[in-house]
Amino acid sequence: MSFECEKCGERVEAEGQFGTANRNHCPKCLWSKHLDQDQPGDRKSECLGMMEPVGLTFKKEGVDKYGKERQGEIMLIHQCEKCGKVNINRLAGDDQTEEVMSLFENSKDRKFEDPKDIEILKEEDREEVRAQLFGRG
Repeated sequence: MSFECEKCGERVEAEGQFGTANRNHCPKCLWSKHLDQDQPGDRKSECLGMMEPVGLTFKKEGVDKYGKERQGEIMLIHQCEKCGKVNINRLAGDDQTEEVMSLFENSKDRKFEDPKDIEILKEEDREEVRAQLFGRG
């Protein structure tokens, strides 16, 4: 199944490819559409507004057996332009790394308050962002 990005017009393969099962964001511009209401993939939203990529965050993974917080994968933060809802979405393997880094650069100093306590990644997260996107080395 595929869709056309309503922001940039890119044709996007939506399901079962590139590491995400319920894809609703564009790999080129990272914009999304407000499709899910209560959980990823439910496709129950009646809003259907465009969701702007507003930043990056790390998935909360809990703590290890030593009490140290485990580092989760990079997640996209989207905010609906129509209703204001905030969602986080997994990156997909074909997402443009240059666009992800640009989003990081443009959002790292952004003031963002969310009732779910989602935190936008900051300058001190740069090394981990680069490591996850480009590998450690």
